[in-house]
Amino acid sequence: MNTPELGLPMTVPAEGLPARVRIHEVGARDGLQNEQATVPTEVKAEFVRRLADAGLTTIEATSFVHPRWVPQLADAEQLFPAVSGLPVDLPVLVPNERGLDRALALGARRVAVFASATESFAKANLNRTVDEALAMFEPVVSRAKAQDVHVRGYLSMCFGDPWEGAVPVPQVVRVCRALLDMGCDELSLGDTIGVATPGHVEALLRALVGAGVPVEALGVHFHDTYGQALSNTLAALRLGVTTVDASAGGLGGCPYAKSATGNLATEDLVWMLRGLGIDTGVDLGRLVATSTWMASRLGRPSPSRTVRALSHQEQ
Repeated sequence: MNTPELGLPMTVPAEGLPARVRIHEVGARDGLQNEQATVPTEVKAEFVRRLADAGLTTIEATSFVHPRWVPQLADAEQLFPAVSGLPVDLPVLVPNERGLDRALALGARRVAVFASATESFAKANLNRTVDEALAMFEPVVSRAKAQDVHVRGYLSMCFGDPWEGAVPVPQVVRVCRALLDMGCDELSLGDTIGVATPGHVEALLRALVGAGVPVEALGVHFHDTYGQALSNTLAALRLGVTTVDASAGGLGGCPYAKSATGNLATEDLVWMLRGLGIDTGVDLGRLVATSTWMASRLGRPSPSRTVRALSHQEQ
């Protein structure tokens, strides 16, 4: 236990938690994809640079999806070269083989595919069934792995679906197993509409491990719709998860799930982990300054409680 510095929590470690957590920062991609006004490419690039300067080592840069579907990320070909020299991992989303071609042409070494645990969301997001989407991803993953490119598999609607309600755990396990079997290096379990609670998180993680999915291959991606993102994250950490997705300033939601609110704010996550004595390598002050800067560019205050609290202290 130590005495807290101004603007930092007291460190009180708890048993059964990892010593270090890798934050998979999604603010520049997932966070900005829903913005109504176009964010200039140079602002996005500066955002990524500032996130790297704050100590984040994995920063999801953009998406090579067709501009018609996500116009806010239509500048992927311009943005990625502007940040590719940074000494951090810069994963990019690739929806299909065409997206993979575009990413590989620019030298991307980490890509992600985006699957669904439910038929309704697969139809809304990809206009395919779950199995049709998996079949579409299989050549993407195999081609990426053939070039020693790291592949992440996102799985949305792991806990609840706005059309189908609660999602059965075995249904999620089946799709996770399929993604892992086709060659994905890691999986990100998405609570796309923010309805998960800690017991549900524990049940899914135990079922996945029981199905032979290594906990080391799992990350969690919680939305804070009902204020449960941090408690769900803590539940995942207690079961051995060490990769947590978060978005600087709490930016983002999901364009195909209208009930989804913002992602877990990276600052709120870092505050909790700092208090637990868990290392992230992130400088909270620099991160808060970055999110405050980005919020000013977007013309609205950050929804992150930690950003607001620390910004208020400085006034």
